[in-house]
Amino acid sequence: MLVSLEWLKDYVNTQDLAPELLAEKITRSGIEVDAVIDRANAMDKVVVGYVVSKEKHPEADKLNICQVDVGEAEPQQIICGAPNVDAGQKVIVARPGAHLPGGIKIKKAKLRGHESNGMICSLQELGIEGKLVPKAYSEGIYVLPSDAEVGSDALAILGLRDTVLELGLTPNRSDALSMLGVAYEVGAILTEEIKYPEIAYKTANEKAQDLLKLRVEDLQANPMYVAKVVKNVKIGESPMWLQNRLMAAGVRPHNNVVDVTNYVLMEYGQPLHAFDYDSLATGEIVVRKAKEGEKITTLDDQERTLKASDLVITNGKEPVAIAGVMGGANSEVTDATTTVVIESAYFDGLTVRQASRHLGLRSDASARFEKGVDPNRVLPAAERAAALLAELAGGEVLEGTCLVDELDKTAARVVVSPDFINERLGMKIALEDMLSILERLKFGVEAANGLLMIDAPTRRQDIKIEEDIVEEIARLYGYDEIPMTLPEGATQVGNLTPYQANRRVVRHYLEGAGLYQAVTYSLTSDALSQRFALKAEPVTKLLMPMSEERSTLRQSLIPHLIEATAYNVARQAEGVALYEIGSVFLGQSDEGQPYEEEHVAAVLTGKWLDHAWQGEKKTVDFFVLKGIIEGVIGKLGLENRMTFVKAQVDGLHPGRTASILLDGEQVGIIGGLHPAEQKAWGVKDTYVMEMNLVALLNANAQEAPLAYTSVPRFPVMSRDIALIMDRATTAGEVVEAISAAGVKLLKDIRIFDVYEGEKMELGKKSVAFSLTYFDPERTLTDEEVVAAHNKVLKAIATIAGTEVR
Repeated sequence: MLVSLEWLKDYVNTQDLAPELLAEKITRSGIEVDAVIDRANAMDKVVVGYVVSKEKHPEADKLNICQVDVGEAEPQQIICGAPNVDAGQKVIVARPGAHLPGGIKIKKAKLRGHESNGMICSLQELGIEGKLVPKAYSEGIYVLPSDAEVGSDALAILGLRDTVLELGLTPNRSDALSMLGVAYEVGAILTEEIKYPEIAYKTANEKAQDLLKLRVEDLQANPMYVAKVVKNVKIGESPMWLQNRLMAAGVRPHNNVVDVTNYVLMEYGQPLHAFDYDSLATGEIVVRKAKEGEKITTLDDQERTLKASDLVITNGKEPVAIAGVMGGANSEVTDATTTVVIESAYFDGLTVRQASRHLGLRSDASARFEKGVDPNRVLPAAERAAALLAELAGGEVLEGTCLVDELDKTAARVVVSPDFINERLGMKIALEDMLSILERLKFGVEAANGLLMIDAPTRRQDIKIEEDIVEEIARLYGYDEIPMTLPEGATQVGNLTPYQANRRVVRHYLEGAGLYQAVTYSLTSDALSQRFALKAEPVTKLLMPMSEERSTLRQSLIPHLIEATAYNVARQAEGVALYEIGSVFLGQSDEGQPYEEEHVAAVLTGKWLDHAWQGEKKTVDFFVLKGIIEGVIGKLGLENRMTFVKAQVDGLHPGRTASILLDGEQVGIIGGLHPAEQKAWGVKDTYVMEMNLVALLNANAQEAPLAYTSVPRFPVMSRDIALIMDRATTAGEVVEAISAAGVKLLKDIRIFDVYEGEKMELGKKSVAFSLTYFDPERTLTDEEVVAAHNKVLKAIATIAGTEVR
């Protein structure tokens, strides 16, 4: 919300406070002032000039030599290239030495051999955004009113000797989306009274009800509708003061009728719309729900297809406006308009929001209806607009008002005790101070029997419960006055639960291994929601998602981690190692909410080691990620309960994928991305893993105790063995078979080579193992090692298709 302080002074005495000081007071009262904007922007020597004559520049087709009276003895010669400059105009002139926005300083100059003593300015050159400049002057200089005094301060005439406060409003403070709403706030802060604008006009003898019939078919969506009829309107430019105020508020001036509706919107916070009465054709307004598939062309010249849930304003036959969102082009006020119908209504916020969303059409009006407007300003806003049209457009306001009113306008009552307020704030605010604050806020308040009976004005629709009153008193009394106190009562030393402690162990290990933590969205697209999920469950979709890409709750962490990896790879990252600990959302509980389960996932791609000095380089592969997982499992003390089993997972490489099992139950997956997936994401060899962290940590409620193994005092003996085996047989099966043989002297089994080259029989592979034998109590003999090794060979012989090389 942009608040012009010069405009604000019409409604409340600001006590001539410096803008920065007033902004500080407003911020401390609970509404943050994001910026204090000086509209003059340090400009000077900008005056009103009168173009005495204009001649074409002899050396340039697009330049004109103008003689301009700037209030001095002789006219000044100024070269101007604006297409709309002409003799007899009052214009904005920056004199030599003037400073303009952007660090521009005006100097005397020669253009194509002719002297120029200044510059005739457009509004854009004075720092006004192009989108706010009236269309008639958007491509040229701005022409001032004929009564502007030559040589006077042009910035004052343009309203630029002003300061604008930019308020950062939270959604609950819709009351401050108007000048009067801000005036109430400032009045409460400074203990000043509010001055409402005077509404006075003469009415014509003709009655509005004789020209216009009104009917509302859906009183729930539109409980109040006001229509005023103004005849003999003369369409033209708005007066300078009105244009200036609209531009200060960030609104582009159009013509006097449209400008009046926008002015009252900014003044009262009540959206208005103006219809061309003759374009209505039927002399009737009917408010109803749209027919499914019904069409309307809105003021932005876009054809819109309506739904049956949309509320529309019609002429009894066809829609002429989408209620609370935008008017139709078929009833637009044009230069030929002579009779205007002013609409002021109360539309249901949910109905407006649904229509605005599905049409992809937002406006100042829809934003205010969505947040809620003051029901007690609907009629006064229409009366104010009628009075301004009579004043500024020469209109005749017809007697009476076309009105449907079933709207509840009673104030919300909140009953609260002073003790409740002080207990919540930890303060001792006197009852008199509480009453004073509530009266400054213009709340109706009565103290009786130890209670405060408060009637919150309808402009403050955020006031509903006791805590709302607590907040109002706290912010006006001063947040800085809330004392700093130590907590009272019994305290205890904080500690982590076993689950939290072990989750921290997992996180620290992954970061120590070189992975960076990522935090990705819980919302994803429907297509990615179950991609790589450990188990497929019914998905949870949002009723009103921000976009299709954020419409469904995820069931796997992997897709967004791959997305983050692809983003970094596209920006020349040679190696990416990311992990995330986060929730996935599975199925639905009896309450209709999804089950939330915490997982840990990781993605690795590119270089893993790059030690240039030692000449050592290593890229990420399956075993790098598997080693990290084994490290995590070891930290949790689960190494004897976890196994890896070859698996097939959609989207992962069929020969480089495994399920991670805990006590025989799947708790995770690990694998390389399928080449097709890698191509789709724009990455090379990429490996992923995801594990059910809840299952892991609940299986190990306490952090694993440290286990120590003494250094062997007696010689260790090793034997290498190379096996030819079917490609389908995994090394894990061999290790499991050897372990099952129960060879007591065998202490370690390691794989040190795998060969699948041309010299190997089709469908076969060679895997080499290193076996370590020792006894911690004595030195082994060759005979004992041979006997133990023979048991191992017998165990291997039980594996079909496996033989010793």
